[in-house]
Amino acid sequence: MKLGARMMKTGLAVGIALYIGHLIGFVSPLLAAIAVVFSIQPSIYRSYQSIIEQVQGNTIGALIAIVAVFTLGNDPFIVGFAIILVIGLTTTLKMNENTIALAVVAVIALMDSTDQTFLYFAGSRFTSMLLGILAAFIVNLVFLPPRYETRLFTKIDRATNDILQWLRVTTRNLSDEPALKYEITRIQDDMRWIDHTYLLYSEERTYFKGSHFSKGRKMVLFRQLITTTKKSFDVLKAFYRLEHKIEQIPEQFQDAVVQELDKLVNAHEKLILSLKGRIKNTHKQSLRRIEEPDIPLLVERLMSVYQESNNPDKLVFLPLASQLMEYHYQLERLKKLLKSYQAHHQDDFIQTSEK
Repeated sequence: MKLGARMMKTGLAVGIALYIGHLIGFVSPLLAAIAVVFSIQPSIYRSYQSIIEQVQGNTIGALIAIVAVFTLGNDPFIVGFAIILVIGLTTTLKMNENTIALAVVAVIALMDSTDQTFLYFAGSRFTSMLLGILAAFIVNLVFLPPRYETRLFTKIDRATNDILQWLRVTTRNLSDEPALKYEITRIQDDMRWIDHTYLLYSEERTYFKGSHFSKGRKMVLFRQLITTTKKSFDVLKAFYRLEHKIEQIPEQFQDAVVQELDKLVNAHEKLILSLKGRIKNTHKQSLRRIEEPDIPLLVERLMSVYQESNNPDKLVFLPLASQLMEYHYQLERLKKLLKSYQAHHQDDFIQTSEK
């Protein structure tokens, strides 16, 4: 079992809320713990949004519950009617599901039968829920703040490495088909996780002008990193679909495909390493000259293969040519963005969580 930061923060916030609730002497400190569970968020910005919305939702639920008790009583069907009103109103205000659920809990808790003075009883329970919301916000703000930049780049780095390794193996017809099929499914899940993490990273707020510009440039760079990785993944999937038809291409052209794709893979790896600060600023004479990929020339040769053979079956390779062109285009765009980013942030390298 893996314990994540959000799980630990939820447990810590529940403990704090229950302790303070018992210390103050609330009628039902358990409600504070329930409010915590609904209020913990994956990012500080979402936690800030949540505390505002949760307070509004609970206030709406409390007001409707109090009005319903004083005018209609707390009969079970009256409680159900009040819940309908709360759900309808909070949905109209486009509040999220957690806020609506907690507002419903507030109605049920406040309209419960009691021998105490109703206003004191309702006030104590409402305050307990506000305590839980506040405890969740403070824990989310202070303890284990999420580092989405590091987590995002780490996941992009690993997904890119996996894709490029499979590209090298697949183009040489060495890949195991069941293993590659499994890896394609796993990488698809990774790409969805990357998109979600990028959204959370984009929501994080900066409070200094210099940091704001730096964050903006990084967001553009990360978006292009993700796009380029997705295009390399599209190329891998194209090769996977055509694995049993590669022999239809002339052997000489197959060698050209492998050589040009190797150049693309090397260029992609070089950009990732440069972003991590592992590439020298000044290059000395290398043992082997690194050639730039010429994908447009490769696609032209592919077109000539079609024209010479007049075989309609070979039209299945057109999507592969399209994916290679798009991958090359996005890689060139990433190179320009990285150059621009490093011109403004020469020593600001992006780290992975492995360090």
